[in-house]
Amino acid sequence: MYDLTVRRRALAMLASGLSVSEVSRRTGANRSTIRAWRDRPAAGLSTTGTCPRCAETPHSPSPAGSYAYLLGLYLGDGCISPAGDPAKAVWSMRIFCADAWPGLRRECVAALRAVRPTNKVRIVPKQGCAEVNSYSKHWPHLFPQHGPGLKHQRPITLEGWQQEIVDAHAGLFVRGLMHSDGYRGVNRVRHGERCYAYPRYLFRNESRDILALCGRALDVLGVAWRHNKRNELSVARREAVALLDLHVGPKH
Repeated sequence: MYDLTVRRRALAMLASGLSVSEVSRRTGANRSTIRAWRDRPAAGLSTTGTCPRCAETPHSPSPAGSYAYLLGLYLGDGCISPAGDPAKAVWSMRIFCADAWPGLRRECVAALRAVRPTNKVRIVPKQGCAEVNSYSKHWPHLFPQHGPGLKHQRPITLEGWQQEIVDAHAGLFVRGLMHSDGYRGVNRVRHGERCYAYPRYLFRNESRDILALCGRALDVLGVAWRHNKRNELSVARREAVALLDLHVGPKH
């Protein structure tokens, strides 16, 4: 099944005078489907599958909380890549989850299923981790940060509708970021003969844009943070850690 964007593009090409074969070559849709669209251009146009961004009036994906968490996972440790023949425009959302945290993997699976309930979720074992993936034509529509190259080598900005979701579900967004590229542990500091130990969160990412998105979400939550290193931010104040524990907590 092809999404509404492909169908509209094909109809526009036909209207411009291109042949069925040429439209098939350019869109990847088979010729019999294109002929059906040509002969019945209005049939089925009111249906857009389950992609909210392809609807006649685009709207935000739901449930919004699951999307915010999945967005955090994707920005931290996920990617979108072609699944099979690129001409078919099917994409694989891939999130890598360490075997040490099976609870995190379960949350990842649940978020993928919630955001794309009509698509299967697969768990592919790797050395020391598992690749959790799901195929869909719509991943680039839902995560427009997708693009060529590594995330830290290109700008990463949120669409307005994404920022609204993140601001409304900042805790789940930060949870996704921390579950991917974050850490909650105990920091130990020695001053002379005395040793101090306190819990803290660290979030490390080579993308300054993603670090800034994490910082903004922490600001929304009222969690104090600072840049610990060039590529890392820290939450270490006792009250800030306690507040973030309500949303994240240790990986599990």
